[in-house]
Amino acid sequence: MRTTTAYGTHGSTTLVAGPIERRELRPRDVAVDVSHCGVCHSDLHAVHAHASSRADDLLVPGHEFVGTVTQIGAHVAEFRVGDAVAVGNIVDSCGSCDMCRAGQENFCREFPTTTYGGRDRVDGTTTLGGFAREYVVDENFVYRRPTNLDPAAVAPLMCAGVTVWEPLRSHGVGPGSVVGVAGLGGLGHLAVKLARALGASVTVFTTSQQKADDARALGATDVIISTDRHAMAAARGRFDLIIDTISAPHAVEPYLDTIGLDGTLSVVGYLGEISVTALALLIGRKSLSSAGSGGRISTQELLDFCGEHDISADVEVLPSGQINTALERLARNDVRYRFVVDLSDLKNA
Repeated sequence: MRTTTAYGTHGSTTLVAGPIERRELRPRDVAVDVSHCGVCHSDLHAVHAHASSRADDLLVPGHEFVGTVTQIGAHVAEFRVGDAVAVGNIVDSCGSCDMCRAGQENFCREFPTTTYGGRDRVDGTTTLGGFAREYVVDENFVYRRPTNLDPAAVAPLMCAGVTVWEPLRSHGVGPGSVVGVAGLGGLGHLAVKLARALGASVTVFTTSQQKADDARALGATDVIISTDRHAMAAARGRFDLIIDTISAPHAVEPYLDTIGLDGTLSVVGYLGEISVTALALLIGRKSLSSAGSGGRISTQELLDFCGEHDISADVEVLPSGQINTALERLARNDVRYRFVVDLSDLKNA
């Protein structure tokens, strides 16, 4: 085993730095020196769920990170020491089910191995995440990151970015498409940037008039205040696709009403129970869909596209010693638009 330093918890909501063990490199493994890791709402939920369960096993969060290759296994073909790379929230899958064969490892029938809290498919150990100085991962789930972009701002592309990229690509968004984005947070601001770069006209739905200027600065051509019934009524039948990034429970039928013929509402922010009447879908032959993360092909496609179009996340970077501050502020939604921790201050054990 090899030892590194990470921020983890044994059943507390406070993360503490300490030594952890990583596996020795298998033939197709890559060791990554982690420079930056994004802080996602799912990290916050995982920490609180772990604490409330009174579990005494170690949880190390973090699932969207970037870094540099420091060592490779004997059979690694795609990477060399010194390569600039990124890793997302999936680090393995069965590789043989219909979803994996289709390049959608994120939907693996045997459930993909997640970057933390997952089960290693070889030795059965629990995976420990990217709030660490080093991560060891199979090369199939390592991605080349664009070196022309700020590494810290690339990290959130590995979760928030690919989550909104999937519906944009699967629904064929391009020039002439009319896209709505509900919510302007970590996912929403990237949805705006990516949809605009694909050639779509983009409208942001928000409850806050104060976010109107931000939305336009990100590339939105219009802003609708979703609590304004007249504005929502005026938008009826207008959109080909709406990407709903709102993370809290909310009614989706008002957004469905603004979808045009054969259009789609893709709910990617809130993954709980949703109530929809069939009639809301019937009129206009509308679809309700969702998406989560991305497969290997689409993840690399996203990174390449962002490199070509100079797209990255708007981030607030904190030293890793302030990881608990980042989690506390995230719980208050006090971030614009994504926290990223700089792990260069975390020494390798």
